[in-house]
Amino acid sequence: MTRSLLGWGVVAGPFYVVVGLVLALTRPGFDLSKHALSLLMLGDLGWLQRANVILSGLMVLAAAYGILRLIRSGRGLAIGVLVGVYGVGLVLSGIFPPDPVAGFPPGSEPGASVSGILHLLFGALGFVAIGAAAFAYAAWCRAEQVSGRARLSVVLGVLVLVGFVAGAALAQSPVGVALLWIAVLAAWGWLALASARLYAWTPHPVTGARR
Repeated sequence: MTRSLLGWGVVAGPFYVVVGLVLALTRPGFDLSKHALSLLMLGDLGWLQRANVILSGLMVLAAAYGILRLIRSGRGLAIGVLVGVYGVGLVLSGIFPPDPVAGFPPGSEPGASVSGILHLLFGALGFVAIGAAAFAYAAWCRAEQVSGRARLSVVLGVLVLVGFVAGAALAQSPVGVALLWIAVLAAWGWLALASARLYAWTPHPVTGARR
């Protein structure tokens, strides 16, 4: 069961990105160089992206439970809890869509709402949590004497945090959107790599061996 749960951490990122790109390329008025994927939650077909985000968040929560089943104390506990917070942030971000921007959905004007503020808060919480999880995982890798994975995890954690903060500050520009993409891909990439490593590290259900 633990391995099955960790497998969702590998699947979640590709699922989110592929579905999001399909929607981005087929929704009228959406421009990948100007608009963040979260804006796809708006409009008549916005429920598709909301479902994408919520389902991806549920996959992350499954992976978090798998981590907690595998490593129940110390840094492992921190990794599992932080990944769980990221999953909760995704689900709540999907429930509370962002505010529209000029030009998307077509004909809409920029605005501010409680839903938009909550979307930003839950998004920020999720990115901070997954970035911190990457650092906790790096510490765990060092304790397991896997220094290469530890360094990669630190790099991905930095990309998540810096990309999100800088991207949010410049969100209305192509540079800001590109930085947000870096943060998103780094977060999903880290989760997939960490889940795959922990999947391999999980004792085999029959032989009890680890790889």
